[in-house]
Amino acid sequence: MKQSLHFKLGQQMTMTPQLQQAIRLLQMSTLDLQQEIEQALESNMMLELGEDEHAAPALEPMPEKKIDTSDTATSEGSQTDIPDELPLDSSWEDIFDATPEWSGNDNADDSDFETQRSKSSTLLDHLLWQVDLTKFSERDHAIALAIIDSINEEGYLTSGIEDIFEGLQDQIDDLDFDEVNAVLHRIQHFDPPGIAAVDLSDSLRLQLEQLPEDTPYRGDALRIVTQHLDLLAAQERNKLMRKLNLGEQQLSAAVALIRTLDPKPGAKIQETETNYVIPDVYVAKKNGRWQVNLNPDIAPKLRINPYYSTLIKRADDSKDNVCMKDHLQEARWFIKSLNSRNDTLLRVARSIVEKQTGFLEHGSIAMKPMVLKEIAEELELHESTISRVTTQKYMHTPRGIFEFKYFFSSHVSTEGGGECSSTAIRAFIKELISNENPAKPLSDSKIAELLQEKGIQVARRTIAKYREAMLIASSSERKRIM
Repeated sequence: MKQSLHFKLGQQMTMTPQLQQAIRLLQMSTLDLQQEIEQALESNMMLELGEDEHAAPALEPMPEKKIDTSDTATSEGSQTDIPDELPLDSSWEDIFDATPEWSGNDNADDSDFETQRSKSSTLLDHLLWQVDLTKFSERDHAIALAIIDSINEEGYLTSGIEDIFEGLQDQIDDLDFDEVNAVLHRIQHFDPPGIAAVDLSDSLRLQLEQLPEDTPYRGDALRIVTQHLDLLAAQERNKLMRKLNLGEQQLSAAVALIRTLDPKPGAKIQETETNYVIPDVYVAKKNGRWQVNLNPDIAPKLRINPYYSTLIKRADDSKDNVCMKDHLQEARWFIKSLNSRNDTLLRVARSIVEKQTGFLEHGSIAMKPMVLKEIAEELELHESTISRVTTQKYMHTPRGIFEFKYFFSSHVSTEGGGECSSTAIRAFIKELISNENPAKPLSDSKIAELLQEKGIQVARRTIAKYREAMLIASSSERKRIM
């Protein structure tokens, strides 16, 4: 095989560091972008925050009071220095103010209100706190800790009492099953009612037993949850009335009492950290037109530090001068990429608002079908760019805060030849179900017929798919006996 040299002409796209940085900033969420800006400000000497022309003027700090070292008294009878001894028949409040003077100025060093919140309480902490307040022996205390470790966030035991007993036999000598069972009964009287139950029936029973004995229909409710909970779930009203020998009014009252109970008693104790969403753009209607503006808090103005930039010497190749040149070039790239991100974000948001004016005016029912390709063709951008812009970006509207992707949905055909958004169909389904008769809930076929009367052709299986996506139960499960 003979070796030879050949020339080949071709084109190849190479992603420069500037392009890579612009793409990375474009797909960042608000929180990630803020962290990226902070890191750039810390690592690059040429970058600094620009002055905001619209920012509120800073409050001048109150002048410090000069302390007069003389022993002269003020006009109010108080002294500027602390006296060695207070006069007789006088108190500290007579000489000095009891409360410190509030200046009304917010100091930057003051801790934020959010940081002053106590640690989030958990169900485990709540139960351990009650164990410490209960008089347990050392053996019972160890058993109680083992039982609490087996309780999940909803308040149910994840392990059977037999499994807990077997696990404690190696740790506690001469352990008897009745000891474990006795400690379990004590924990089941802890707050919240229904805690440490084996299943739903057991939890409802515990909650009912903690009600006063003279509670109306308490006995009938206990019989239902302990013996006929399956019939109650199946909404078998006639069978319940026959087995319990109750009238329709008595059964309705007993079921109403059961509905006041909590099927997940531990969930209300389990607190979770609140995740706050910072909108990227604000949408508001002014003078009859919808306007879109960037959130100034998420995109601070950056600029080149004029002092450091003037120190750069063109013909100097020293190490310090080369470092400053590199920092200057990186700072310019970063500012350019940041401005490009904000411009693209604003253009996409304005295009979305222009197409979804009906949603802003009338709600989800008026949502129009829209795909990424439509916005990409209108703005002459690639679909991947639109996908990056709409991911983890949020829009603040008069109807709430929505992710950009919320406004994109598929469509179905209508009888008039038009199109209807899947989001609008979900809104129609939710509205129909919320207004249905609980005794005769709408089936998926009936919902499809009602939508067809509105000119929207949707198959029954599509209705079922949308209903399940909204976590709405089927018609048989939504049916109520009262």
